[in-house]
Amino acid sequence: MKAQWISHEHVVMIVTAVIVGTLARVFTIKEDYRQYPSYPNGYLIHVVTGFVSASIGAVAIPALMTKNFIAVTFLTAATQQFRDVRKSERESLKDLENTEYAYRGDAYIDGIAKTFESRNYFSLIVALVTAITMQVVDTKTTWIDCLSGTVVGFLVFFILKRFSKGKTIGDIAQVEQGSIEVKGSDLYVDGIFVSNLLGTDYASELFEREGLAVVIHPNEERFRITLDNFGQRQAALFEAARTIGLKRYSFTRKDFDKGRVIIALVPIIKDIDRFIEAVKKTPLLESTKKTPAVMKTNIAGKE
Repeated sequence: MKAQWISHEHVVMIVTAVIVGTLARVFTIKEDYRQYPSYPNGYLIHVVTGFVSASIGAVAIPALMTKNFIAVTFLTAATQQFRDVRKSERESLKDLENTEYAYRGDAYIDGIAKTFESRNYFSLIVALVTAITMQVVDTKTTWIDCLSGTVVGFLVFFILKRFSKGKTIGDIAQVEQGSIEVKGSDLYVDGIFVSNLLGTDYASELFEREGLAVVIHPNEERFRITLDNFGQRQAALFEAARTIGLKRYSFTRKDFDKGRVIIALVPIIKDIDRFIEAVKKTPLLESTKKTPAVMKTNIAGKE
């Protein structure tokens, strides 16, 4: 049987698409740094999976053009691969729960795992679009084809990135420093009862001397639905504790009257600005978000 060699044009197409698709994954890793526990090894893992995803998207067009339809079927393996990425991330983060300053919570872990899975689709789609563009342009001038594919590939990447970008607590609420007051074993922040677990003089003195607290004020009444969710509050507490450390004690409490949320702790680094910024940048979990248009829908139908 005569061996079939891949053409020079297809080699250039595959290499260009793989590079652009892999770079698309690399450019999104930095956004995930605060959510990922194993820098720099985590970088290596996700660059490699991004490379594999880009390779899958890059070879699809040459396979179709050479009428190698059987080879295209391996695209179906991509979905299973990405599901395995989500599963491994979820398991890894759950295994680390007991080693963190504060729990992430199941809702936050699920959101992180889905994010890592979706970023691999970025690589596949960008690589696929890059290859398609090079095939459509086909000027017979290598550098023009490569430039065209690269430009369109990165354009699609920025569109996907913008489309998938989620909001943070800072987008729906104001975060301000809270005033700590200790009465016996009770902890109050801005007059709101937070906890009665400060049972010793040492604990009370420690919180009065080194404790920090922030108060989250929702911009609109409907945002209380998101902020009151326990998973969302736990995610904010985790990001705060991970940013400034946790020496001892951490509490989160919601004010039922005005919808305010309190986060209080005794940090390792006493820096209220970093505390506030960490809470502001905490992502809004997909499981807590509500769409106003859907909420206004008359489920019962018009009378």
